[in-house]
Amino acid sequence: MQRYIRSHLSDHALIQSAVTHAGQERASTADLIADIAEVDDRRLYAPAGYPSIHAWCVGELRLSDDAAFKRITAARAARRFPAIFTALADGRLHLAAVGLLAPHLTEETATGLLAAAAHKTKSEIERLLAERFPRTDLLAWVEDLPTASSRESAGAVRTDDELAPGRVHDPVILSRPQVGRSKVQPLSAESFGYQYTLSRRAHDKMRTIRELLSHEIPSGDPAEVVEALCDIALPILRKRRFAATEKPRPGHRRPVTDSRHIPDQVRRAVWERDQGRCTFVSDTGHRCEARKFIEFDHIEAFARGGEATVDGIRLLCRAHNQYEAERTFGADFMRHRRIAAAEARAEAKAQAKRVHEQEAAAARARAAEEQAHELEVVPYLRQLGYNARESRDAATLCRDMVDASLENRVRVALTYFRVRGTRHVPTGGSPRTAAFAVAAGP
Repeated sequence: MQRYIRSHLSDHALIQSAVTHAGQERASTADLIADIAEVDDRRLYAPAGYPSIHAWCVGELRLSDDAAFKRITAARAARRFPAIFTALADGRLHLAAVGLLAPHLTEETATGLLAAAAHKTKSEIERLLAERFPRTDLLAWVEDLPTASSRESAGAVRTDDELAPGRVHDPVILSRPQVGRSKVQPLSAESFGYQYTLSRRAHDKMRTIRELLSHEIPSGDPAEVVEALCDIALPILRKRRFAATEKPRPGHRRPVTDSRHIPDQVRRAVWERDQGRCTFVSDTGHRCEARKFIEFDHIEAFARGGEATVDGIRLLCRAHNQYEAERTFGADFMRHRRIAAAEARAEAKAQAKRVHEQEAAAARARAAEEQAHELEVVPYLRQLGYNARESRDAATLCRDMVDASLENRVRVALTYFRVRGTRHVPTGGSPRTAAFAVAAGP
């Protein structure tokens, strides 16, 4: 405790101590960011038992979510542009500055932006970026916020703050919930405050759900509606994810050794045994805490004869599933597989786009041909005494008769007037007369 007492220092000595420690903190921060950048690049968080670099920073380094976010963002930006390390160490840039600059740093802009942002405050850097990268004006918007007693404010379901597992190669992809959007806040031991923004489509769905649940929840309280939706959705999602059911069928079938299919009874047993959580344990005994992006994994690789039995299957998060695959088959092999899979997905997407464009072009051509045939009938109907509007309406009946003769199309168009019965067919309006009219021409 004596170390942190400053009452014995003179004013000058206290100022000098603060300046010295601030410089040491900047240097330590730059060193820590360099460490995080390398740990992230090597994915060393996986063997340590963490699903992501963010989880490792929070769990191992004891950083807060926000502190971890800022340092990971800076680490990934500095790995691309090493000048950031020096700028952080000597105080030309702070972590907030790097976070603001990171999305705009490219090979062409980095040098100029880093120099222009040196020794600037956060607000000054925001103005600098607004000048260099102007955005469209925001719409003026004033709205009364609901009071605490308002029962019409919708509840929210926010995603966990933990980042998705696996390595993110783009240094500016890392993201966090934006201020003013999805929020969750503990209010008491038994209640939480949720706040989020709904799209128009989601709002319409929620309104319909409230109407459908009006017998069970007459008040339409959004909190009660959300809880009811959770009760409805959870059994469906559990059944989809690990074949949960209240009346499981006894499984007597022998495991299929030539298929990756995992029987439902195996999925249920494995999920219950592993408690829906990643089972990876590091050399130090730390078990991964991830409960998101959970996948069923063959303990003995399927390619090497692993079977889909309760003893042969485990739960792993996506990051540790990839890590185990790299340990089994090698990092280069798995990297090439991921590249090949990405190329295959891109090719499938491009092929689907080509097919869609071809179908759309064929549909346009068909529509144009049908319209041409439709318009070809109109002059003959006009010659028989019908007005332009009636003739166009009647011609639509033969729009799909692309391969029919003109005479047959005119005959079909004339049925429009028989069905309607709104006026007497003019003299010469019989199908036989129509045939003569077609032969004679308009």
